[in-house]
Parts: sequence; C-alpha cells; structure tokens
Amino acid sequence: MNNNINLHPLKNFKNDIPASIVVFLVAMPLCLGIALASGAPLFSGLIAGIIGGIVVGALSGSPLGVSGPAAGLAVIVLNAITELGSFDIFLVSVMIAGILQLIMGFARMGIIAYFFPSSVIHGMLSGIGIVIFLKQIPHFFGYDSVPEGDFGFVQADGHNTFDELIHMLNYVTPGVLIVSSIALFILILWETSFMKKFKFTRLIQGPLVAVVLGIVLYNFFKSKPDLMIQASHLVKVPVPESMSDFLSNFTRPDFSALTRLDVFITGIVIAVVASLETLLCVEATDKQDPLKRVTPTNRELKAQGVGNLLSGFLGGLPLTQVIVRSSANMQSGGRTKSSAIIHGFFLLISVIVIPKILNQIPLGVLAAILLLVGYKLAKPALFKKMYAQGLGQFVPFVITILGIVFTDLLTGIGLGMLVAIFVILRNNFKIPFRLQNENLEGKNNIKIELSEDVTFLNKASILKTLDQIPEGTKVTIDASKSKFIHFDVVEIIEDFVINAELKNIEVNVIDLYGDKEEMPIQHFRLVNGNTE
Repeated sequence: MNNNINLHPLKNFKNDIPASIVVFLVAMPLCLGIALASGAPLFSGLIAGIIGGIVVGALSGSPLGVSGPAAGLAVIVLNAITELGSFDIFLVSVMIAGILQLIMGFARMGIIAYFFPSSVIHGMLSGIGIVIFLKQIPHFFGYDSVPEGDFGFVQADGHNTFDELIHMLNYVTPGVLIVSSIALFILILWETSFMKKFKFTRLIQGPLVAVVLGIVLYNFFKSKPDLMIQASHLVKVPVPESMSDFLSNFTRPDFSALTRLDVFITGIVIAVVASLETLLCVEATDKQDPLKRVTPTNRELKAQGVGNLLSGFLGGLPLTQVIVRSSANMQSGGRTKSSAIIHGFFLLISVIVIPKILNQIPLGVLAAILLLVGYKLAKPALFKKMYAQGLGQFVPFVITILGIVFTDLLTGIGLGMLVAIFVILRNNFKIPFRLQNENLEGKNNIKIELSEDVTFLNKASILKTLDQIPEGTKVTIDASKSKFIHFDVVEIIEDFVINAELKNIEVNVIDLYGDKEEMPIQHFRLVNGNTE
C-alpha cells in the first residue's frame, strides 16, 4: 500500500463521486427487485438502500463496502411476512435483528469473519459473479418476468437459471436488445486503454453514458412500433404526487407484536443470517481492495445493527453489506466510504425529484452494467490462479461456486466450508511429523520428528504410523521442536512405549514433555526410552 495516498473521505471526491453514480445505477433496480422478490412494498427496498448508503456507510469502517437489501434474505423475508401475518409486524423483527447485531458488535463477534478460508471467499466472489451474469442475460434480451433481485437457482416463474436462457428466446424484445447491445458496447469501450487516455472518461463513467443513451433511445423508439419498449421492460420507481404521498410510503412497525415469540425468533434468524452475509462480504471486499485495507468487523456489525434498527422503524427491508454493489464500487474506482454515502443520497434525491426520469431507464441497460460486474468477479484468470495453488485450494473454490450457482449463497458457502475443512483434516492427517528411515549395523532405524503443533487431528496418522513399525526396530520420537502437543497424542506415544517391548522395539523419546503448552497429568515419565 502506498502510504502517500490521502485516504480521507473528503479528499477523494474525484474518484468517489463517479463510483457512487455507478453504484447508484446498480443499486436502484436491485433494491426494487429484491423488494418484489421478498413480497414487500417496493419502496421498502429503496428505504433499505438509502439507509444502507447514508447511515451504515457513515458508521462503517469499510472503505469500499456498500450496504442495502440483500438477495440472500429475500426467501426469509417472504416466508416471514406470510407467517407473521403482515409487513408491519415483520418490521418489528427487523428492529430486533438490529438490536441483536449491536449486541454482537459490542461482544466482539466480528472475529467470525477470519475463520473463512480464502478459497471459499474467492469461490463466493466468482459464484456470485457467474449468477449475476447468467441472471442478467434474460433482461439483456428483454425478458423481464423474473425480478432483478431473484438470485436463486429455482426462480419465481418456475424455471431455473439455465432453462430460463432457452425459454427467454421466445420473448426477445428487439428494442431492448438494441439498447442493451449499444450500452454493453459503450461499457466495454470505456474499459479500453484508448478511452482511458481522455480525462473526461475518468469523470464521466461509462455506465452513466449508457443510461443516458438508453433513456434517449427509449423515447426515440416510442414512434417505432417494432422497436417500442413497453413499461414492463423499464425501471419501476414509485412516483409520489406530493410530499405527503411520498411520506405515506414509510410503513411504521406494529409494536403490539412485541408480545409474540415468533416475532423474536424471526429477528434472531435475520440477525444471524444478515451478520454472516455481512462478514463474508467484508472479507471478500477487503480481498478485492487494491490498497489492501482491513475493515474492523466489530464496528461493521454495530453499523449494520443501527442500520437495521432504523430500517425496520422506517418501513425498510433488512440490510447487509452486499458484494454486488461493493464490487461495482471497487471496479468503478471508489477510494473511500464517501462513495457509499453519496450513492445513498443519490437514491434519496432521485426518488423524490426525478422518479419519472428513472422510470424511463430500460432494464436492459442496467443488465449490461451488471453483466460487466459479474464478468469481473468471475474472470478466467482467477480460475487459473486458484488451480495453480493446488487442489487443496481449487476444490473448495469450485465446490463453493457450484453450490452458489445451483442452490443459493449460504448453501454454496456451507458446502465450500465443508470441503475446505475436509482438506484441512486430510492435511493434518498427512503432515504431523517428518519420518526418516535408515539401516545401520543391520538394524532398521526410524526417526519420527514431530511438527511444531500436533493436535488431536493428528491422532489417526500418528497411530497408523506407530502401528506399522516392524519388530526389531530402533525408534526415535523427537518432540524437541514441538511447541504444542495434544494430550491424546502424548497418550498414544506413551501407550506405544509400553507395548514396544512386546515387539522387541527399542524406543528413544526426546523432549516429549519439556515446556509444552499442554502438559498432561503424568502417570509416568519417559526419559530416553525408559519409563519411571
């Protein structure tokens, strides 16, 4: 990291404002789509996006993370609203979740983030990238039956991610396809080294140009019956007729539901899932940060807690830090958390001042933006890099991706973690010691040098090795380099020494106890192969 870079939020507006515009364009349809997929009022998604940007962005210590309603919570929200009976009762659960996240932050539970291996985190990024890419193809072609926020494999329309790509061919909208293709061309053009030479391309991001051109083409195609873009293919922001109409979109929670146990259970579920998604996103975003900054995770949990408490109170969906918006922020050159905060203000101002203009943006243009975001998250170069690191890294990486693509985010991460843990267990089984075998004076000599840390996970391999030592062998077990030896392993070695006489095995044990971190209760001592 270059220490000469001034990373104060007020000193990087030339980078953060263009990035915030891109994040705003990505966030807006996702806020609306996730609300639709959750069975909640459309405006509730925008409320969560605004609070996630302004409030959580200001309180968080994450330089690139952007918070808002999360697709991973959509199914939970949909089921909870149905089971609790109404959206205003559900909002009480969101507030409870926020309080619990605050408690988790003060209890310093953010450390959980550091227990996820990098192979799973990279797999999560690539898996989400692939899902985004696949999910946006129908929107690119003008088939918009599935809302933007539906990231599950099995979709609301009864199709899955893959057969939707065939089904959409029956519903291609020529006008949308033309606009989407031009938008994608502009976005790719803006990424070329030729265009980056011009100063204006650094200030005016390609996504903004694509959106403005999309609005122009939408209005131009109105007079072309074959190319006309219907309202179903456009962004749908609620249009308030007056300030009182705007304020009526804020649903207030029904606090009489505080007497219900199921409301508290729902709050606990939301708190756990939202915190886990946030911590995973924090870890993934930090890995993408070109300046390699580290987000304080406990502070992030507190910020998310305040955000959910306020979102529930004002009628918004539960929120988390979200990898799609965070990645768009990073890819667009965002430097500090100002970009997340400014994007929140853009959401707030736009829904009040220019909702009718926003409703002229074709979804195909936003699909083109997200296609590029998805591709950058799942670049082929990353697959080559992970493969080069060995199967121990590559297999959990691939399993995480497949799990996310064919199920959902949390299931995919869970599968990746299981495989990663299996790899760890397998490696511990294989490498708890170094073994040397020599033949001196006609007698087999084996030296077993224990590694620095010998845990209970090493029991099986050590036991197997000792059991296979042939009769008439001289064995040296050297623990002088070990700082920690688990009691179970010491017990195995002690038992081996006792039974060695029956096999005519001469055992020499070096420094098994010494000053180890784990000192067992000794029934006897081993001193150079003798028991006392």
